[in-house]
Amino acid sequence: MDFDYKLIGQRIKEVRRQRGWSQERLSEEIDVTTVYISRVERGTSQINLKRLAQISKALDTSVEYLISGTATESPNYLDKELYQTLLNCTPAKQRLIYNIAKIVSGAKFV
Repeated sequence: MDFDYKLIGQRIKEVRRQRGWSQERLSEEIDVTTVYISRVERGTSQINLKRLAQISKALDTSVEYLISGTATESPNYLDKELYQTLLNCTPAKQRLIYNIAKIVSGAKFV
């Protein structure tokens, strides 16, 4: 499985900023340099799972969110991804997806 380190880094930066933390504070929390945090956030340094787990714990977010952008603890964790997927589909494909969703949910076709 290939990871998009730039996206992971962007999510780390986003969560860090939401917490009001500087790169310095995060680096102190996980005992690394600010240069390392900067490289991770830019996606120029591959992060291993141990460090990713340390960062997620320090920032009180899930590793899953940092990797995929979704957090399954939320009941609507797929809403954003489903919406983005539908935006990239033609109207005909959107109708097909809608009809499949209706079948899966047990509702009748319109």
